Amino acid sequence: MRKTLTAAIVAAALLILAATVLVLAVRGGEDNDHTSAGHNDADVAFAQQMIPHHQQAIEMADLAETRAESQEVKDLAADIEAAQGPEIETMTGWLESWDEDVPEDGMSGMDHGDMSSEEMTGMMSEEDMTNLENASGAEFDQMFLTMMIEHHEGAIEMAQTEQVDGEFPDATAMAEDIETAQAEEIETMRGLLES
Repeated sequence: MRKTLTAAIVAAALLILAATVLVLAVRGGEDNDHTSAGHNDADVAFAQQMIPHHQQAIEMADLAETRAESQEVKDLAADIEAAQGPEIETMTGWLESWDEDVPEDGMSGMDHGDMSSEEMTGMMSEEDMTNLENASGAEFDQMFLTMMIEHHEGAIEMAQTEQVDGEFPDATAMAEDIETAQAEEIETMRGLLES
């Protein structure tokens, strides 16, 4: 009786150990898929389009530091830069790991935006950017908030497309975060415009 009980306990322990090893192996495989595989064309398009979109938002936010009158606008611009800079780095890393083209910073990114303006809603034209750069004080605040609302709405549209069509878990998660954060910022900006 005692030998049978001991054998049953040993067998159960071995079964639990085997199950644990199997679970860890599957999880390890999932982690590898999560970081290196399982992306599609929608994920690539999302990153390639969102990078120049974010770069332009950061250019706009940079202007606020010296041109904005309202401290709320300056604070909002700083928040936009703090959120979108790291996202650009992350998306750049994805594209490099997928051996895909990374949009260049600056005007070439803007050209990319002009070439696919239907897909990249919310991008400001060069004329818009020049007008913003030439504004200051209350005029800048009004123009910045109006333009950034439109810019954010474009980003939200792109993020929603990624959530539906994308496959890469980190990209769809970022898209969800972008939609949530930028929708909240739009509400803040509308409130500032009305105040």
